[in-house]
Amino acid sequence: MNIGSNRELAENKLILLYIIDKADMPVNNLQITKLIMENKVMNYFIFQQLLDELCSLKYVSSEIKNNKTYYSITPSGKQTLEYFTNHIPKGTMALINNSINDMRKNIRNETLIKADFTPESENEFTVTCQVREDNFSLIDLEISVGTKSDARDICRNWKKHSQTIYSEIIESLIKPRD
Repeated sequence: MNIGSNRELAENKLILLYIIDKADMPVNNLQITKLIMENKVMNYFIFQQLLDELCSLKYVSSEIKNNKTYYSITPSGKQTLEYFTNHIPKGTMALINNSINDMRKNIRNETLIKADFTPESENEFTVTCQVREDNFSLIDLEISVGTKSDARDICRNWKKHSQTIYSEIIESLIKPRD
């Protein structure tokens, strides 16, 4: 390896540390990948290799939850980042800073709005829809439907329009009836 490639690898490690630090919450591989690929920050295979190296060096910790690995920056990772932040190109930092808020918002939405279905029999599917705020459940809805297609449609609609649907349900439930 020449000096240039070593410098680029070190810079890419710092960029990864910067992303994980700026997320300010545990992030999974897919979430980091999406940010890196959308902003063309680095090659996917280099990213995967460097993430493994950062974990081995204990600059990043990993934790498995719900069959997904979540990454967080460690105190030694933060310290390294503080020492060498000036080695990250300003343009790259600006790209990351602009994207990180969207990433955080998407992560929160993923954890707060859930919709899934399970087959009970050939013609019965149970759909579970949820909206949570921190550790408080705003709504927990369980519906039985007759087709897999209906179950998928309900899940898709819930994920895209849960706030509107929730409001409609509440409005319908509190409306005076004679």
